[in-house]
Amino acid sequence: MATDFKSLPVIDISPLLLKCDDPDMAEDPGVIEVVQKLDRACRDAGFFYVIGHGISEDLIKKVREITREFFMLPYEEKLKIKMTPAAGYRGYQRIGENVTKGKPDIHEAIDCYREFKQGKYGDIGKAMEGPNQWPENPHEFKELMEEYLRLCTDLSRNILRGIALALGGSPYEFEGNIAGEPFWVMRLIGYPGAPFTNGKLENDVGCGAHTDYGLLTLVNQDDDKTALQVRNLGGDWISAIPIPGSFVCNIGDMLKILSNGVYESTLHRVINNSPLYRVCVAFFYETNFDAVVEPLDVCKNKHPAGRGESQVFKRAVYGEHLVSKVQTNFAM
Repeated sequence: MATDFKSLPVIDISPLLLKCDDPDMAEDPGVIEVVQKLDRACRDAGFFYVIGHGISEDLIKKVREITREFFMLPYEEKLKIKMTPAAGYRGYQRIGENVTKGKPDIHEAIDCYREFKQGKYGDIGKAMEGPNQWPENPHEFKELMEEYLRLCTDLSRNILRGIALALGGSPYEFEGNIAGEPFWVMRLIGYPGAPFTNGKLENDVGCGAHTDYGLLTLVNQDDDKTALQVRNLGGDWISAIPIPGSFVCNIGDMLKILSNGVYESTLHRVINNSPLYRVCVAFFYETNFDAVVEPLDVCKNKHPAGRGESQVFKRAVYGEHLVSKVQTNFAM
């Protein structure tokens, strides 16, 4: 359960990454220290920064820069990859098309999902079938994003090995039937600068308060604009002030279920108070699309609900959860 935190912790995960393929990683002093920090962050806030993650700051910046180039193109050019239900909800969406709790969000975006063969997930997956729509302009957009996706996938898997240890399981607890073939989502998001009315800034909500759906999110945000806010237990909104070269990480609904509620998927929102355009690239590492998600045995045993019960959260099928959200998130 989240606490009344006032800031988000910064965790250097390099000791974890050095040992992440070692079956005996749980015995390494450096890994133990990182695992303890991950455990505290996931319990207290559900949000934390990671540094020492091994993805170059140059690549992190290039991903934002090329995203910004796309959003600066004429509207007609962006519409060449327009998102539609027929395109599997993949592609470009204009400002106000994304909806949170019935209210339009003041951002534009490109949505991408892991591709899969038609029919692989039956009726559940049908709505999400189709190839990602990558723009031809800027050049090298697809190649850069595919490299970035590969690195973010590997990084997320390794962070989750540390989180699995923090929950008292093996480092591979989230692999196999849970996330051995992880689905992923990537949202490339552009937030217009805050408008002025009578010489004063207005606070448009770039993205309304929500939790994320899956396991772990990596947020790559502009270094010079503070807009992401996280709600603590007392109801205060705490800013995730940018730290250059870092990722802001947060846990999602599926990890909350797997941890039996020990870890919180925390409400967060985006308000761009800057008059400047803001770019954010969010990578969501998910379970297998068809995974049946329920509390891990180790969490049922070590973190019982009390009153004679050993399980707090009912099971969920990730793909059903995702599709239900996606089909109600857009005003098209």
